[in-house]
Amino acid sequence: MKDKSSYPELNHFFGAYLNQDYDLAGETIEEIVECYKQGTPPDAHKRMLFEMEHFKSEYPDLDEAFEETYGNDFSPELWGYTTASFFDELKRLLSE
Repeated sequence: MKDKSSYPELNHFFGAYLNQDYDLAGETIEEIVECYKQGTPPDAHKRMLFEMEHFKSEYPDLDEAFEETYGNDFSPELWGYTTASFFDELKRLLSE
C-alpha cells in the first residue's frame, strides 16, 4: 500500500464521505462533494486540490497507485470514472 500520510484530506474524504455508507452524504458524486464542502472549511478544499495534484505528480501510473492506496475504500471505475477523470471531476466540483 502507498503511504497515505501525505494525503490527510484525501484520506478524510474517502474515509468519511465515500465509504460503505456514502449514501448518507448523497447518491451522486456531486451530492457527496457538496456535503463534504458544507461540512469542511474552504482551506480543506484547497488542501484536497493540492493533494490530488501531488498524488498525480508522484505516481506516473495513477490508476495503479490509486488502487493500491484507496482500492479497499473506493473505486472510481464503479462510478464510471478513471482515476484521472475522477480527480478532474473532484477538482471541478471543489472549485465551484
